[in-house]
Amino acid sequence: MNKAVKSVVIVGGGTAGWLSAGIIAAEHQANSPRGIKLTLIESPDIKPIGVGEGTWPTMRDTLQIIGISEVEFLRCCDASFKQGSQFIGWVNGQKNDSYYHPFVAPQGFGQANISGYWQQTAQQTPFAHAVSVQPHLCDHGCAPKQKQTPEFAAVANYGYHLNAAKFAALLQRHCIENLGVEHIVDHVERVNGAIDNNIESVSTRVHGDISADLFIDCSGSQALLISKHYQIPFINKKDILFNDSAIAVQVPYAVEDAEISSHTLSTAQQAGWIWDIGLPTRRGVGYTYASDYLSDEAAEKALRAYLAKDLSTEALAKLVFRKLTFTPGHREKFWHKNCVAVGMAAGFLEPLEASALALVELSAKMIAKELPANHSIMAITADRFNQRFHYRWQRIIEFLKLHYVLSQRSDDKYWLDNRLAETIPERLQQLLTLWQYQEPSYNDFTEIEEIFPAASYQYIIYGMGFTTQARATTRRHDNATISNKCMQENQQLSRKYLAGLPKNRELLNYLIDNEVNN
Repeated sequence: MNKAVKSVVIVGGGTAGWLSAGIIAAEHQANSPRGIKLTLIESPDIKPIGVGEGTWPTMRDTLQIIGISEVEFLRCCDASFKQGSQFIGWVNGQKNDSYYHPFVAPQGFGQANISGYWQQTAQQTPFAHAVSVQPHLCDHGCAPKQKQTPEFAAVANYGYHLNAAKFAALLQRHCIENLGVEHIVDHVERVNGAIDNNIESVSTRVHGDISADLFIDCSGSQALLISKHYQIPFINKKDILFNDSAIAVQVPYAVEDAEISSHTLSTAQQAGWIWDIGLPTRRGVGYTYASDYLSDEAAEKALRAYLAKDLSTEALAKLVFRKLTFTPGHREKFWHKNCVAVGMAAGFLEPLEASALALVELSAKMIAKELPANHSIMAITADRFNQRFHYRWQRIIEFLKLHYVLSQRSDDKYWLDNRLAETIPERLQQLLTLWQYQEPSYNDFTEIEEIFPAASYQYIIYGMGFTTQARATTRRHDNATISNKCMQENQQLSRKYLAGLPKNRELLNYLIDNEVNN
């Protein structure tokens, strides 16, 4: 069938739906007569969760593609700068148990075996602090750039923390007003088309049948198209990643001008971990845990104890706690016939490394880049998409599991069971064996757009006390002179950046106040 692809319907709004709409509409000029016709159908009854989310640095490029200014984004989405994650209590749960996974690669990464040199000479300094400026910036609450740095440019690589509900609202307004996206608020009551063929249209309660050449399922965990219509199986990964529940809460600052953390705090608990995200007006905090190992009541009690360190009894009593449940895993296929699943319709994993929005970005960008010109190549495009995203989901699962596998905690069965061989993916087991004798490198991850590069793996394994044995013979790559020079340069840069960069809140206030005054 050589019918041209001229129209796209997205079923579902929220961040996944509107981010997909923005990326595809911008690339395919939905606001021009010859552009793609893009329609987003959104139920009036689905309310955003709005627990607060983190992004990768890729979001800066995405906002530029869509055409949203950084200052407008910061102001409208209650957003702040994020420079990585700090993992507290993950190694052994003892005092001072902490390490960083920053967004900046190690100084001189790839030039020499810096991690090996660090293990031999400088283990008294945490690995990330020894090779990257970013942990030092995070320790002091510094912003990733100066006041005069242009929009989206960086002194230190950064992403964002944001209010997901406000982000969806900004994207909706921008897509409708500037990118030519048609917005229909209605209930999708039926999907029309044989299960072994393309979707022809969706039937809505008020607007009737709406047809398209391609349908994107952003209907969240309901997965109206990919699951309820096409019945594509869901692959449950709870045997690897145990967490399936969360209790979330929005926490006001004790004082209006409180410092805003430049990173996500991830604090290990009895049967999971607590996230703590700083936004300009509040913190987003939650405990994600495994219901097989911890009751909801015990989880809320632990979360309250965590918050009691900073809040008065009166303030704590006013908080509203929300229980969330999820099944960790993903679809067997993400693109089937003329339907693509994006966001929670495709799958969901615990938010340990903020992969949810990144997967939406990556999915929408690949759809936009490879949108079939006609139906005759739809199946080829679908196969390419499925191969790429199956690979990406497996790499995320392995990377998240890595945090648990290397833990030395023995205070609860949850942590012990996470280290059982049968819960560890085979490829990850092979890499851990390999890394006992050679550091993680580019050769371990061969995709051009890797989800997590070798540098990320180095930050995790050496942050958690993993040891790579020194070779019996030397290599040119084992260059102590270059490694020492890189670590010295990192110390110098750290001092320079700490002296020249403003605090996170200071920069945010400056940027937003400047826009208002202009």
